[in-house]
Amino acid sequence: MNKEKWLIKGFADEPVDKSIDLKKAINELKKEKNAVILGHYYQQGEIQDIADFVGDSLALAQWAAKTTADIIVLCGVHFMGETAKILCPDKKVLVPDLNAGCSLADSCPADDFARFVNEHPGYTVISYVNTTAAVKAVTDVVVTSTNAKQIVESFPKDEKIIFGPDRNLGNYINSITNRNMLLWDGACHVHEQFSVEKIVELKAQYPDAVVLAHPECKSVVLKLADFVGSTAALLKHAVQSDAQRFIVATESGILHEMQKKCPQKIFIPAPPNDSTCACNECSFMRLNTMEKLYNCLKYEFPEIEVDSEVAKKAVLPIKRMLDISEKLGL
Repeated sequence: MNKEKWLIKGFADEPVDKSIDLKKAINELKKEKNAVILGHYYQQGEIQDIADFVGDSLALAQWAAKTTADIIVLCGVHFMGETAKILCPDKKVLVPDLNAGCSLADSCPADDFARFVNEHPGYTVISYVNTTAAVKAVTDVVVTSTNAKQIVESFPKDEKIIFGPDRNLGNYINSITNRNMLLWDGACHVHEQFSVEKIVELKAQYPDAVVLAHPECKSVVLKLADFVGSTAALLKHAVQSDAQRFIVATESGILHEMQKKCPQKIFIPAPPNDSTCACNECSFMRLNTMEKLYNCLKYEFPEIEVDSEVAKKAVLPIKRMLDISEKLGL
């Protein structure tokens, strides 16, 4: 194992013998090492299929907090691994590729956000889970798209709130709660790129289709939507709806689970502005592969580490989110 090379590259890239049955080998390693694989809905389908649990950011945090496994393999992006490590400091947390970052987290540098918070004394700080541990360390409560509305509404109406980093989610929460939160100017590159014109064209082509949209999308896209919700909420709505056709404006990985749960229904990915693409994928999420997952479990690397002082501060708003979510039945 050339670990020095991996430390530079950030992932376990040793060639895997093509004759190996990766699914079988991964399951054997998982059992041998008492490991659990947590996968986000935006992962490629074969990783979702082999994961012990697939969910959105809130569900992954909830599962990480209660697992009895010795090793957590987080198939998602870096901040999700950090969240798991913060909640489980005594467990080994692995990710298949350390380079799997997040454009939304990158849009909110910790030093800049801390300075912004200091410039607005007396504000309660609410941070989206799509942030680094260092940003969470200067936060009062963390939220996900599943619980943001309810957690914001748990504060008095006159509470002065800073919401970061997603301006689209913040604007949406302001609009449905009649709040005036001060927003950090960040965004997700995937959800920013949906084409309004192409969604309108698809809707004209399929007038019976229900448009589902994630609140990280721009407001002009949300206005076209029949239903707005978190990744998990979009999935639930698709399952429960009587409609047979859906246009889905979020990362296209969720279509795998939608199709599994509703094989008789038709799911059309909303296209991005890029004319060469038929769907919108997160390039960071796609860095994780079955080969990297296998090597990750085999060599127990790359491992997520979080500075102990940062973790002590960051765990408080994360636990506050989990406690509020539990009380609200989320």
